This record gives sequence, C-alpha cells and structure tokens, in this order.
Amino acid sequence: MTRNDVPSARAAETRPTAAQKNPWERFGWLMAVIWLVFLVYPIIALIGSEASIIWIVIGWAALVAFVLLYVVGFLRGMRGGGGLGRPPIRGQWLFFSGLIACALISVPAEGGSALSYLPFIMSFASYGLTRLAHWITTVGAIVLTGLCVLLLPGGSENLSVLAIVIMLGVVNTVSTWLIIRSAEAERLGLELATSEGRETVARDVHDLIGHSLTVVQLKAQLARRLIDSDPQRAKAELADIESLTAEAIAGVRVTVSGARATTLIEQLASCRDALHAGDVALRVDGEPSALSPVQALTASWILREATTNVLRHAEASAVEVTIAPGLLAVEDNGRGPGDGDGNGVRGMRERAAAAGAALEFGARAGAGTRVEVRW
Repeated sequence: MTRNDVPSARAAETRPTAAQKNPWERFGWLMAVIWLVFLVYPIIALIGSEASIIWIVIGWAALVAFVLLYVVGFLRGMRGGGGLGRPPIRGQWLFFSGLIACALISVPAEGGSALSYLPFIMSFASYGLTRLAHWITTVGAIVLTGLCVLLLPGGSENLSVLAIVIMLGVVNTVSTWLIIRSAEAERLGLELATSEGRETVARDVHDLIGHSLTVVQLKAQLARRLIDSDPQRAKAELADIESLTAEAIAGVRVTVSGARATTLIEQLASCRDALHAGDVALRVDGEPSALSPVQALTASWILREATTNVLRHAEASAVEVTIAPGLLAVEDNGRGPGDGDGNGVRGMRERAAAAGAALEFGARAGAGTRVEVRW
C-alpha cells in the first residue's frame, strides 16, 4: 500500500490481492510439473510395448492417473503445510497409495521402465509425508531397483535408473534434513525472541510505573502542603499529576498491547489506538508481510517502544511508519531526540542486536526523531 492507515492495512490483510498471495501458492505447481519430463521413459515403453492391448490401455490410464495424483497431491501438501517434520495433511496417504498402485499396474505393459515412477514416489514421501515414510520409501526403492538390475533379464539396462534412485535418495535426505533444521531454528529463534520480549515488557512496565508513581507521589505531597498557602500553585501541581497519570496510562496501554500482539499488523493497530488517544496521527507506508516472522516480532517490539517514546517525550502530532523488506522506520514530527540514549533506546538497540539487525536513532530531516532498524 502507499501511504495508508492501519485500518486499511488490516482490510488489505483480510482481503489479499493476487500480488499479496504466497508465491508458492501461485507458482508452486511448476515444482511439480517440471519433473514430469522424466516420465518420457514410461511413455516410450508404452509406445513400443508388446503386451496385450488391454494392458497397454491400462498402462496409459495409469500414467495419466499417476500424473494427476502426483501434481494434485504435491500442491495439496505444499499449500496445506504438511510434511517436512509436520504431520501430513488429511488424504495425503491416499494419494501416496494411489501413486504406488498406478506404478504397479503399469508393470505388465512397461516392464522395467515402470521403475521410472520411483523417483516421483520417493520425493512425494520425502517432502509430503513423514520422516519414517521417507526412509522406508527410499530404502525400498533402492533395494527394488537393485534387485531388478541383478535378477531380471536385461536388468543392466536399468543401471541408470538405479544411479538416479540412489542419487535422489541422498539429495532428498540431505535437503529435507536441512529444511527441517532451518524450520526448527526459525521456531527456536521466534520462541527466544518472544521470551526476551516478555522480559523486556515486564521491565518496561516496571520502569514506567515506578518512575511515574514516584513523580506523582512527590507532586501530591507538594500539592497537599501548598493547598492552604498557595492554592494556585497547588492546582498547577494537581494538573501535572493528571497529565502524568494520563501519560503513564497511555504508555502502559502501548506496552501491554504490544505484549499481547501476535503479528505486526496487530501491533500497528494497537499503536494507532494509543497514538489516537494522544491526538497523534499514524500513517503507514509498506506491507507488514514484507518482513519475516522473526523480523516482524522484533519490529513489533521496536515499534511499541518507539510509540511509547513518542507519547512520553516527543510532543508530536504525527507519526509515520515505513515497512520494507529488511527495514522498519518510525518517524515523528516532535521536538527531536534528547541528549544521549535513554533506557528505551538502549532497549531497542539490544533487541535489534539480538535479532541480527542494526538500529539507528537520531534527528529526523526537518524536525522530529527517526528510529530505523535494518536486517
């Protein structure tokens, strides 16, 4: 989006356009279709088959059914999020059984060329089913192909298939292991970032409430002493107390809302509400989906802290948030940064560093403050 507010961003999230859809959902079918070129061997075998016409017809029907089951099952598994360390989605075992059945009933018409179905069955098990299915299918395919090479007449013609099956088994084993490890690392990173964020939220609430209540207590004591001797000054102190409590409430609202928010879009909405309560307008340039889940979590905490600083110190009338791949920037048109980094800024730097990002804090061009974090 271009220069939009948060409700519009929320609406955009609930009504994704074609450009916002996951690229895997739009083009993932290519991953399934591109490898079907290797089915040329069963096709050649069927064209030159000397089996009865019935088995040849069954072979062609099995080939077509195999292609449909493979492509549809591949896309279902990919979009449904099953496999690769996660339970396969409902129905995937039926697709897998159908693939095996199609390969088996092709044998009378295709002979040894039916072994060409094995790489597809292996990949389906590796990427769409369980790790146990991957190992059983891989070992079974290698053993079956090896037996065909050793025992069948003319089995040496299938040595190339055996080499492909062994190579594919190694590739599938290594690649799926790397994908699963990467997903686990991402999950652990997210959990660690969440845990650190909760600790930071607790510290921020403690610091905010402790500081505000200390000042309120001192001003309340002063107002009590002045209420008889200097009523006007006592009223001024009471007005300061009212302002301080409103500021503390707004800060706590932003902090607690940030702790509850699970996505960057929710954090934007929470910050918008808090800023609106302080008569500060919020504008957003970019899509929250431009950041990865871990980046978005860190960005949410930094956005929350930056919003808290705006409410507490900036005296701003507008805040602008820019989101792009690897970038979050928060700018206000307030009075600008003070001398040195406060606890809030130091906390943001620590969060950014823990997430492998760099944070810049300083004066905004013209007037105000700019907070920028880059990965």
